[in-house]
Amino acid sequence: MVSSTDIAQRIIEAVLAQRLAPGTRLGEQSLSMLFDCSRTLVREALVRLAARGIVTVSSRRGWYVVQPSHDEAREAFEARRVIETGLIRSTKGMDKNAFKRLRQHLKQEQAALKGDDVGQRSYLLGDFHVCLAECLGNQLLADTLRDFTARTTLIAMLYQSNHDAVQSCQDHVDIVAALERGDTDTAERLMEAHIGQVQAALRLGTLNDPLADLREALAPVREASEGAAVARKRKSRPDTPPTPSDTYLGALL
Repeated sequence: MVSSTDIAQRIIEAVLAQRLAPGTRLGEQSLSMLFDCSRTLVREALVRLAARGIVTVSSRRGWYVVQPSHDEAREAFEARRVIETGLIRSTKGMDKNAFKRLRQHLKQEQAALKGDDVGQRSYLLGDFHVCLAECLGNQLLADTLRDFTARTTLIAMLYQSNHDAVQSCQDHVDIVAALERGDTDTAERLMEAHIGQVQAALRLGTLNDPLADLREALAPVREASEGAAVARKRKSRPDTPPTPSDTYLGALL
């Protein structure tokens, strides 16, 4: 039997894998059918996720994956920066098993980069930070970090991040290497730079114009055609995040 915790965890995983985009509707009836459980269990899971800042509810429209604002995006990255650099700074060292686990995770990341499963790649790149927190010995902060990582994944999708996945993986490799050398100062500096680069890659200006959609629709025909061509080109790229209409939880089931 599935539990509300299982449902919440699967939704978090779907967000980290970029299979659920910001603003995606999460119907209680649809989810109860997918998980073969009661709507009560689904509602319990969604209430938990709402408390964790992953979903939101409207009395008339139902449950939706959150769409973080500019300020919420900034706060989420600031929170991650404080937590992750603080964990590295306070570490007393890690044992061989912890480093073995991190190296295995890095191998999975590198293998995913060579494949065509964008969801798996996205999940592993985000989960590295949770894995590192667990290896550093703080499960409570690791759980908190999982939620912040999910939120920053949504932010990256919403604000069309152009951060390079290969560079992100290399940053992870460099951080682990510094920790293995016992050079926590360098590891902390690398982590802060890494989070800063991910944040800097966001196109936060894209949603500043409340008339953007209408402006594009009413643009001269030539401009509109060029815009459509760009959109088609972007769609052909495997790195392009899915739109809400293209995402579904069923891919995980």
